[in-house]
Amino acid sequence: MHGEFDTIQHVLISIDRIKGSDLNNWPSNPLIYEINTPVWLNELSQRQKRDVTLGTVPPEAWNELAGAGFDAVWFMGVWQRSPEGVRISNGHEGLRQEFFKALPDFSRVDNLGSAYSIRSYEVDERWGGRSGLAEARRQLASRGLRLLLDYVPNHVARDHDWVLDHPEYFISASRKELMNDPREYFESAGRVIACGKDPNFPAWEDVAQVNAFNPGFRMAARATVLDIAGQCDGVRCDMAMLLLDRIFSTTWGGKDGQALPTPFWKEVTGAVKRQFPDFLFIAEAYWGTEPELVKEGFSYCYDKEFYDRLKQGDSRGVAESLIQAGPHPRTVRFIENHDEARAAVAFPQERAKAAAFILATIPGARLFHQGQLEGRTLRLPVFLHRWGVEMPDKKLLDFYRGLLRFIQTPSLKTGEWEFLGSTQEPCLAWTWKNKAEWIVAVVNYSASPAERVLDIPFECRLAADGFSSPGSTIEVHPDGKSALKVKMPGWGYTLARLHPV
Repeated sequence: MHGEFDTIQHVLISIDRIKGSDLNNWPSNPLIYEINTPVWLNELSQRQKRDVTLGTVPPEAWNELAGAGFDAVWFMGVWQRSPEGVRISNGHEGLRQEFFKALPDFSRVDNLGSAYSIRSYEVDERWGGRSGLAEARRQLASRGLRLLLDYVPNHVARDHDWVLDHPEYFISASRKELMNDPREYFESAGRVIACGKDPNFPAWEDVAQVNAFNPGFRMAARATVLDIAGQCDGVRCDMAMLLLDRIFSTTWGGKDGQALPTPFWKEVTGAVKRQFPDFLFIAEAYWGTEPELVKEGFSYCYDKEFYDRLKQGDSRGVAESLIQAGPHPRTVRFIENHDEARAAVAFPQERAKAAAFILATIPGARLFHQGQLEGRTLRLPVFLHRWGVEMPDKKLLDFYRGLLRFIQTPSLKTGEWEFLGSTQEPCLAWTWKNKAEWIVAVVNYSASPAERVLDIPFECRLAADGFSSPGSTIEVHPDGKSALKVKMPGWGYTLARLHPV
């Protein structure tokens, strides 16, 4: 549509690579693209002038995703949402203000209910249902792309079938508690049930809090995730740390009963991996709980501390995080997602490019968000199915196009990563290396110009290709062929390919 953002076709890249059809093994450092499913399908429908579902996406749209170089697509928001959640959120003044901020012409029909207030773990028929998702997965797999979906372990919608059929699955409360705090509890069929909760914030009023220590719920949760695992290649688990036994006990002590012999996540991930050995579990996680979640079966966990250090412009903190995590981190790193401010807002001016450069060239899972590449500035609440008009940032699009193209080089995808130097250097540097070449990445994560000399343990020459910010230079040091001299403006960056001579 004229004047609006198009989809990812702006950064379509011709990549000379062969995509295999065997997706059993995930790459060690996957590049993941988060898509708000209703928004994406709405855009495609307007472009195609017909209703588009996951089962009828045109081939060129799948090709756009594959051509951009991602390894996996996270289709956020495919499950059936809650009519009760729509009613509650439409009456919530704080949410309505968010809706109008993101969408000035908002009307009630734009509110689908939260993607995390799930009425049923069945794909919404508006998006193509289970068969449409299966077709989408086939189309992605044929292009070498894996599929991620959501699982919300801590709560379900207040009108989920379990609330009526199995109230014992939930944290219950007294009528006095309901009267004292009606935003924390609700009544269903004469029983008072707690709303879903993070212990540090007010309750989520549109959802019911499950009891992780109830054996019946535990069995139902295991069956739910097994069903999801049959439809995709991995799940992103919302607020996963809330279901760690020690945190759940602290949050609901006295209401939840006794912990079961096997921790929740160990039971769920173990059951799934026995049937689907290569299935990927990703945890949205905070509070330093990442090591526990990895022990209980997660492949990757959110690295919010790394995001915060990038956002603060803390180059030393960024370096310390990279050194501590090492070459094989179990992290998902990002500079925006649907919960965070847009990168174009959170990272002012050229810092956004420097942060994206770091994100793209380090090990671990890397998450990019729909609209990030085009420079969108308005964060869209997960309730809405369309976003407003914004003009794309053409310079940012060109930047991402060049960056995504370069990082497809085999050395950077499969080589061994190593941090170069210490946290005291003015410019941060690391390398991806194999027998044939080194890829050197250098970034000046500060506002002031900087220089650095990098020692290289062999005589080398620089390849003609590379990827650098304006004003950045890298050359073989004039005093010897086993060192590189780098000069950079504030927030400058460079990627260079080295070959032994």
